[in-house]
Amino acid sequence: MTTREQQRPVGQLLREWRDRRRISQLDLSISAEISARHLSFLETGRSRPSRDMVLRLGEQLEVPLRERNHLLLAAGYAPVYSESGLSDPDMTAVREAVRLLLAGHEPYPAAVVDGGWNLVDANAGIGLLTRRVAPWLLEGAPNVLRATLHPEGMAPHIVNLGEWRSHLLGRLRRQVAQSADPVLSELLAELRGYPCDQAVPEVEVPGPGDIVIPLRIREGDDELAFFSTVATFGTPLDVTVAELMIESFYPADATTAEYLRSL
Repeated sequence: MTTREQQRPVGQLLREWRDRRRISQLDLSISAEISARHLSFLETGRSRPSRDMVLRLGEQLEVPLRERNHLLLAAGYAPVYSESGLSDPDMTAVREAVRLLLAGHEPYPAAVVDGGWNLVDANAGIGLLTRRVAPWLLEGAPNVLRATLHPEGMAPHIVNLGEWRSHLLGRLRRQVAQSADPVLSELLAELRGYPCDQAVPEVEVPGPGDIVIPLRIREGDDELAFFSTVATFGTPLDVTVAELMIESFYPADATTAEYLRSL
């Protein structure tokens, strides 16, 4: 968030979050157990919210922890949610849990990404998906969406690129709507500009027999198919922990399962 955005009145920010969630003043006041009149005064700046009130409204509006800190700053209070680095001593238990999940999922691919879709960690199985990605796309903390959809990334080797692209862009679009993160908005615009020689469905509609959207990739003469699950920490009180996502891939057919067992 820019300095200018941080200096905007907290009432204006609260109103924007309420509008984004499509909640009326009356409904929010009821869920937050305050009067609609008081909420109106807070949004217009006629009243200054207490620290606890900012936190209560942020909770009711399901504002991400990072943005709750911004609300507190706008109201003149110090942030309450820490943003630790994964290498910090306090994050030892989190690191160990992540490594346990990644190692236990082998030989199937699994990766951990942060809130911006940058790779944090991965197991050895992820190499099956990234082996043909241009090295420059994997430097530093690579962005997994960029590495997947870029023409020099996985895209040329994804059999159902249009379908998978639609799925990923849909996930990112929903995340942008949920978080209002300008960095994610820029990433979405960038990814939309990448070429795709397949039709990209606007709505995910299942085909005959489909129960999940598979990722289908070419591997020599074979076609491998995966579906994925996403795990997050259930009770985060730290911005970093709240934004971590662990995506685990599973074989979607017998051919893929046998191929992975043979590695």
